[in-house]
Amino acid sequence: MRSTADIEAAMSGVPGSFHLMASLGDEVYARGSFSEARRLFWASADGATVAADRARTLAWLTGSSIDLEHLALRLAHPDVPHPLASGALWRGVHGVPGAEAVLFDGRGQLRTRRWWDEPPGELPLAVGAPAVRQALVNAVGVRARPGQVLGADLSGGMDSTSLCFLAARAGASLVTATLEWAATGNEDAAYADRAAAQLPGIQRLVYGPADLPACFTGLAHPHEPGDEPTALLRDRAQQQHIADAMRAAGAELRLTGHGGDHVVEAPDQYLHRLLRRHPLHGLRHAAGQRARHHWDLRSAARTVMDTGSYRTWLTGTADALKRPVAPASAPTGWGAPMALPPWAGALAVEQAADLLRQEARTAEPLAHERGQHAWIHQAQTAGRLAGHLFSSAPGGLRAASPFCDDAVINACLAVSASATKSPWRYKPLLAEAMRGLVPEPILARTSKDHSATEWYAGLALHQADLARWAADSRLVACGLADEPELRRAFLSPRTLDRGAHALEATLAAEAWLCDLESCPTPTYLREHADEPADAR
Repeated sequence: MRSTADIEAAMSGVPGSFHLMASLGDEVYARGSFSEARRLFWASADGATVAADRARTLAWLTGSSIDLEHLALRLAHPDVPHPLASGALWRGVHGVPGAEAVLFDGRGQLRTRRWWDEPPGELPLAVGAPAVRQALVNAVGVRARPGQVLGADLSGGMDSTSLCFLAARAGASLVTATLEWAATGNEDAAYADRAAAQLPGIQRLVYGPADLPACFTGLAHPHEPGDEPTALLRDRAQQQHIADAMRAAGAELRLTGHGGDHVVEAPDQYLHRLLRRHPLHGLRHAAGQRARHHWDLRSAARTVMDTGSYRTWLTGTADALKRPVAPASAPTGWGAPMALPPWAGALAVEQAADLLRQEARTAEPLAHERGQHAWIHQAQTAGRLAGHLFSSAPGGLRAASPFCDDAVINACLAVSASATKSPWRYKPLLAEAMRGLVPEPILARTSKDHSATEWYAGLALHQADLARWAADSRLVACGLADEPELRRAFLSPRTLDRGAHALEATLAAEAWLCDLESCPTPTYLREHADEPADAR
């Protein structure tokens, strides 16, 4: 190895999810994963630059405080835009974007270098699907050994079910978990039963709503906080219960289908490019997607007409943070419409808007074309959550999300976005990639279940805890939330226009602040907590 180019050439296509470090002469080269499932952060301490895979480590080392401006933006829904989504929530701690690596010279000074290049995104389905198939076979293969006992989610959906069949093909013994949600019309359990009939020898764990702890169980108890708020708060106790059962059955690792929704199918912004390159085909797709999602005609027309830059879109997002998002709006920009909830305080609105406008001065999109940018952004959003799944390890059982491997993401992004998304087919890229490995009824499925009934029931069950949170809210104390509006949202979530989507981020942020207050020093650093700062 004579250069970083040699390193990346050697690592190209390697399956798995990992950090990469190398020593080249007097330089150190380090990066996480493009998906951001493996993160890297850096900070300055006493004139030197230090990097770590956890922002909290660097915050502890440097005595950094929480960055309230960035936290304010995390209250927005549905997600934070690039590049702010890759940042850290601590002052003076910087997140390294997934496409970049860091190089330390012999004096300990840091510079960044881009290591990842966007795939062309032009392959037809017939060419791209075999590559995605091989990437998934490899991704599961590095985690599943013959005779190894693996836990796996067998939801009945196409993503997790595909991984089960790939793991069985690799020779692993499976302990699978299926959750039967209560909502009328849910079909997961029926499809999981069909799949299980074709997976001889698996040990099944099947749970109805009454068999698991309610959503938000343990809300009032402190937990080890991560680097940022996450939606894992919702079903943490449920996942602990399932992980304990899998471990009792001998499982060493748990495969999850997380990320499939984000990786194998382009977002609706793909229409923008399709309409310009193939107008008739694009209009047919646009009409089909409008009918499927019930888009209003005006926003659908704006999808065709809008030509604004990414910086213009960020500025417009800042200006519209308090405007309600119409539920039937077509994608008219570079990402999903973003809004702060009604309970966000004036300070939160001001700080979040200032942050967006500041980034809008210099920000560059993840890709030149907005559909590809939005696809990469949603893949990295899934990757960051995959990192939280891995580090949280409920029950001590590590989780793996093969769909969030860089090699899998690259194989999907190499396919034409319009070939991966259709108003008339569900996940056509994954269906073609898994044909012959997964039963046809699974690949032909077009529905997707939800657990809204359990979500609202969990909030109702824990109203006393939520009332205490509202009365002594850390977000209110920081000036980021309005107490009367927050109380109403916590105690009457069914009255919210955006329901679960609006409240999820706020619950996660409130829990995160409470956890940081209870656990100011990371558990993995507690043995050093009494050392003087210079020894740290």
